[in-house]
Amino acid sequence: MTAPTKAPSAQVSSTTTQTDGYSTEPKILSVTPSLDTPVCDLQAHRFNDEAAQLPGDVVVMNVSMDLPFAINRFCLTGNVDHIKVLSDHRDGAFGLAYGVLIKELRLLARAIFVLDKNDVVRYVELVPEATTPPDYDAALGAARKLL
Repeated sequence: MTAPTKAPSAQVSSTTTQTDGYSTEPKILSVTPSLDTPVCDLQAHRFNDEAAQLPGDVVVMNVSMDLPFAINRFCLTGNVDHIKVLSDHRDGAFGLAYGVLIKELRLLARAIFVLDKNDVVRYVELVPEATTPPDYDAALGAARKLL
């Protein structure tokens, strides 16, 4: 299955980053409900730490419905600098396209997508309980297999 083309964006550190700007690299899309919750904070920081150890051609992105100013604060105060942190707050197009939009709450469900360099989805985890972290090792293993 080819990944949807809907790309969230967020103004972070004066540059706009989108998922579709990395079409020739494997990607880990870490989807979180809100970075202001403990499990989402943990997920973003864990992938940030792991991204520092991954080869440079793997791009790790966190996508949430958080507003850009909240994302900026999170990245600056939390020393999150090895992943791209993106927002789907404007229209939820990413969440809708990937099937993770919780319309009633205007949040994204916790999920992990691993895409190859051609944007073919190679791994999916939809975490059934929002307070449960994803299987980091499985997602990272799937990404490493693409190298």
